[in-house]
Amino acid sequence: MDIEIEKIIRTKRKTIALYITDGATLIIKAPFNANDKTIMGVVLKHKKWIEQKKIEIGERDPKFSPKEFVNGEGLLHLGRYYRLKIVGDQEVPLKFENEFYLSRNALPQAKEVFIEWYKKIAYDKISERVRRYAQKRGFKYNMVKITNAQKRWGSSSNGNLNFPWRLIMAPLPVIDYVVIHELVHLEEKNHTKAFWDRVKMLMPNYEKYKGWLKKNSYLLRL
Repeated sequence: MDIEIEKIIRTKRKTIALYITDGATLIIKAPFNANDKTIMGVVLKHKKWIEQKKIEIGERDPKFSPKEFVNGEGLLHLGRYYRLKIVGDQEVPLKFENEFYLSRNALPQAKEVFIEWYKKIAYDKISERVRRYAQKRGFKYNMVKITNAQKRWGSSSNGNLNFPWRLIMAPLPVIDYVVIHELVHLEEKNHTKAFWDRVKMLMPNYEKYKGWLKKNSYLLRL
């Protein structure tokens, strides 16, 4: 078989799942009791899908490269790239003033410092957007939570709305689309026609931003 598997992760799950990473490698999550023959059978069954996903990732433009936190590097905030400057004398580890200023002392923990900054900004901005749209259409919710989720752009549970910090890297209309999506889910649990009709009522051109997120979500990370 000519499909290379990077990693097989065995867990208590009941089914076999295939994931194509942003580096175009295949990762498999399988139950503890799934043997190699069963796993390979699933891989072969989905061979065309695997190959197509790898082609799509290979054709991405721009490419994603993990951040190195060096002078001049661009980091996303609300859909725009801002330059990073490493500075020697600064009271806080990270400051944003139309550019990112990172203290040289914080370089060893640069990724963690940025994540904490993104989380704070995400909470402030997303909470404000949730309040705006909730008041506009009378949605009732409990609280907004910022998470480390890697796959989902939003979720709701018991009236709580959950969003990943990475969402703050996206343009504001994309954030609004995700916010509206989750607010509507408070009352329409499934993706029925009624659900999408309500989303469209709040954002008539939501498909544009839904498409942006599908196309560019791989860029929204460090």
